Amino acid sequence: MRPLTEREIRASLINCSKGEAKRAGVPKDLPDQPWDDLDFLGWRDPGAPERAYLVAERDGALVGVALRVTSGAARGFTARSMCSLCLTTHTNGGVALMSARRTGEAGRQGNSVGQYMCADLACSLYLRGTREAAGGGVIDESLTLEDKLARTRTNLYVFLDKVAARAA
Repeated sequence: MRPLTEREIRASLINCSKGEAKRAGVPKDLPDQPWDDLDFLGWRDPGAPERAYLVAERDGALVGVALRVTSGAARGFTARSMCSLCLTTHTNGGVALMSARRTGEAGRQGNSVGQYMCADLACSLYLRGTREAAGGGVIDESLTLEDKLARTRTNLYVFLDKVAARAA
C-alpha cells in the first residue's frame, strides 16, 4: 500500500459525515507505518477504543470505513477465534466483532454490516509473519503468501461492498 496522508484518510471515509471524518482519530505515526507490508491501513481510535477505522485502495481509489468495535464477553485463554478477513486465529480477545454503518439511505435507517476481524486490524502483518498472534496464529495451509493476501483482499472487498451497498 502506498503511504497515506491524514487528509486522504479523512476524505476516503464513506460511511460517516464530514464532521465525523474531521473528528476521526487518525494515527499520529503515519510516516512510520510499514506501508510496504500493508494491504490496508487499519487502526483503533486511541481516544475512543470502541471505534476503529480501515482504509484500502480499491479500483484506484481509497475507500475508508468507520467501524464500531463490539466488546464481547471475556473468553478463556484456550478459546480461539478467527478473523474472517485473514483467517488468523487468536486467543483472549484478539478477534472482535466490528460493524460499519452502511452508506446512503440504509445507513440513515440504522443498517450496518458486521464482521469478525483481528482486533488490532493488523491482518497484513500476521500473514507476512512480521507480527505473531498471541496463542493463535496463521493457519498452516498450502497456499502461497500471494494467494493468502489475494484471499484477504477479496474478503475485505466483499465487506466494503456490503458497507457501500454494492452488489457483491
